[in-house]
Amino acid sequence: MSNRYEGQSVLVTGGAQGLGLAMAHRFAAEGASVHIADVDPKALAKLDEAPIDGTGRFVAHQVDVSDSTAVDKWVNGVAAADGRIDVLVNNAGIIRDNRVEKIDDADWDAVISVNLTASFYGVRAVMPHMKEREYGRIVSFSSMSWRGNFGQANYVAAKAGIVGLTRTIALEGARKGITANAIAPGLIETPMLASMNAPAREKLIGKVPLGHSGDPSDIAEAAAFLASPEARYITGVVLDVDGGLGIGSSIR
Repeated sequence: MSNRYEGQSVLVTGGAQGLGLAMAHRFAAEGASVHIADVDPKALAKLDEAPIDGTGRFVAHQVDVSDSTAVDKWVNGVAAADGRIDVLVNNAGIIRDNRVEKIDDADWDAVISVNLTASFYGVRAVMPHMKEREYGRIVSFSSMSWRGNFGQANYVAAKAGIVGLTRTIALEGARKGITANAIAPGLIETPMLASMNAPAREKLIGKVPLGHSGDPSDIAEAAAFLASPEARYITGVVLDVDGGLGIGSSIR
């Protein structure tokens, strides 16, 4: 494995567990200083025990990414400590699923706030630092659900918003050497997928053209590529990492 991120400062929101932690490990394995923002102090405390392969390191920060003041303080603090911000990964997210007529104001606001507005806060905070150095990589998380999904009006609205936000950031950052891309994961082996009852889980996986669910490492590899120098001519795209699920079902 190369050290593409040696000396770089990488910020990952929601990075103390799940897909965020998988990405944090992947960046650290290539030498990055990975600054992990998470609201869960117990998950952050476990990072001290987490092994890191390679030359990178983890730095834990307890941050409520839905609070713009907290995000600004976190980002500016990292920039002051490391002297640079190279990569922002907007990963933090929650779900509050229900049929549209049963989604109350609190559940709507919470999902939009954490999944969409928090990404905007992060982008707004890092852009001046990236523009100053004329280099930056922003990777934000959408979902295969952004095209529409039953019982997820709030989540879908947020993830569709990520697509629009990403494309706009790509335009605004292009002349300053900043790329912005989104990842749309499919059925990935996470605690949420594992918690489903077996018949429902197998039914969903049966719809995947490749015939199986994905691994968190599949997402981590995609993020590591999009944030790398090798992806310098890729911006404003949504990369489906879903085993072909987004293609649609064959009539056969």
